[in-house]
Amino acid sequence: MSSFQQLGLSRPMLTNLERLGYKTPTPVQTSAIPPVMAGRDVIAMAKTGSGKTAAFGIGLLEHLNVRHFAVQGLILCPTRELADQVAKALRELARAQANVKILTLCGGVAIGPQIGSLSHGAHVVVGTPGRIQDHLRKGTLSLEHLRTLVLDEADRMLDMGFQEAMDDIIARIPGQRQTLLFSATWPASIRSLSESYQREPVDVRVTDGEPAPDIQETFYEIQPGQQTDALAAVLSDRQPASCLAFCTTRQQCDELAAALGERGFSAVALHGDLDQKDRDAVLVRFANQSVTVLVATDVAARGLDIKALPLVINVEPARDSEIHTHRVGRTGRAGEQGEAVTFCTPSQGHRVSRLEVGRDAPLSWGDAVALMAVPDRPRPPAMRTLCIAGGRKEKVRPGDILGALTGEAGVPGAAVGKIDLFDFQCFVAIEASLASKALRQLEQGRIKGRKFRVRLA
Repeated sequence: MSSFQQLGLSRPMLTNLERLGYKTPTPVQTSAIPPVMAGRDVIAMAKTGSGKTAAFGIGLLEHLNVRHFAVQGLILCPTRELADQVAKALRELARAQANVKILTLCGGVAIGPQIGSLSHGAHVVVGTPGRIQDHLRKGTLSLEHLRTLVLDEADRMLDMGFQEAMDDIIARIPGQRQTLLFSATWPASIRSLSESYQREPVDVRVTDGEPAPDIQETFYEIQPGQQTDALAAVLSDRQPASCLAFCTTRQQCDELAAALGERGFSAVALHGDLDQKDRDAVLVRFANQSVTVLVATDVAARGLDIKALPLVINVEPARDSEIHTHRVGRTGRAGEQGEAVTFCTPSQGHRVSRLEVGRDAPLSWGDAVALMAVPDRPRPPAMRTLCIAGGRKEKVRPGDILGALTGEAGVPGAAVGKIDLFDFQCFVAIEASLASKALRQLEQGRIKGRKFRVRLA
C-alpha cells in the first residue's frame, strides 16, 4: 500500500498524520494497521526505528471511546525510556481526537503522584510491568474495561525477567480483548508467549522487504586488558560525533567510562544501577550531543531512539548473533551510512565464529597493531547541557526557556539545541562556546518572572 488513505483510518486521524509529517506507511505499518483496525490479534517482528509505535498506536487510538473515561489501552514496555518514547508518540497521534488522556506509569520515580494522576482517570496507560503490578495490587489502577493490550519489545521484557509480572498482569485483565505483541527477535519464548495470550494472531514479518542498512563492519583481535586502549584508539581514529559502546556488565560500563574520561574523552555510563534522575540526565546529554560516548549494557540501551548514530562499538562480541545484529542495527539508519567495530580476544574467538555462520561474505578484520598505535585525540562535544530546576509541575514550557535564553541572556536561537522537559527539571543543549555565558545570564535572570536554580549538567 502506498498511502495511509488506503488503511481505513478516520478523516481526523489522516489529517493529523499529514500534519505530523507521516507521508507513506512503513512496511510494518502497512502490514499491521489493517488487522489491528479489524480488531485482530497481531504478532509482529519489528526493529526499533521501524515505525512500530504507530503500527499499534493508530489502531488502538482509533478504537477508543473517548467519552468512556476508563483505561481502554495498556502498553507494557521493558524500560522507562521506551515507555516515555511510546507515550510521547501516542500523544502526538492522539491529537486527532479531543481530550485523550495518556498516562505513563514506570518504576524509578515516586508512586504517590502517579496515584494522584490515576484518580483523575485515563484512556491509555503506558508502563513497565513492575510498576503496573504495584498499582494493580494497590487497587489504584483498574483494567476491567481494557480493550487492547500491547506487549512492546516483548523479547526484551522476557530477557529482563518480567515473565511472572506479565503473567500476573494478564491474569487480571478481561479475556475478551485484543492482544498485540511486538518483538525485535523471534525466539521460542516469544512464540510460546503468543500461544498463551493470543487468539489466531495475524503474523507480521517485514524484515526481508526492508533495504539492507549501509553499515561497514570491522573486527579487531586484541589482547585481554586492551579494551580501553582499543576503544580510545577507534574514537581517536574515527572522530565520531556520537558513539554507542556496548559492554556486558554494569561494572565494565562504569570502569570504561571513567577510564575514557581520565584520558579526555567525553563519556558516560548507562546501566540498571543508576537512579531515574541520573538515567534521565545521561540519556538527555547523549541525545543532544553534549556527550560523545555512551557506554551501555544491552538492557539499558534497549528503547533508545538516537536517529543519527555514526558508530557502534562492541567492547566484546555479543553472546549470540541476534544480539549482535540488534546492536549493530542502531547505526546506519534512515539511509545514513554507519560503522560498527567489534573487539575480540583470542579466547572469545568462538563467539565471532558463530557470528560468521550464515553470512554471505567473510568477516572484515582490521590491523590491531596499527590501530593501537593511534594517539589519543578526544573529540570535544558540540554542545553543553544546562539543567534548570523547574519543569512541567511549575508550568515551565520550552518556549519560556527559549525566550529567557534568546531574550535577556542574548543567546542566538540557532545556538540553542534540544530542550527536554521533565516534571521537576529541564535540560537545554547550548553550543559549547556559549554555555558559560548562558549559565551566567540565567543565574542572574528569570524564567516566566521567576528565579530557578541553573547548573551545567
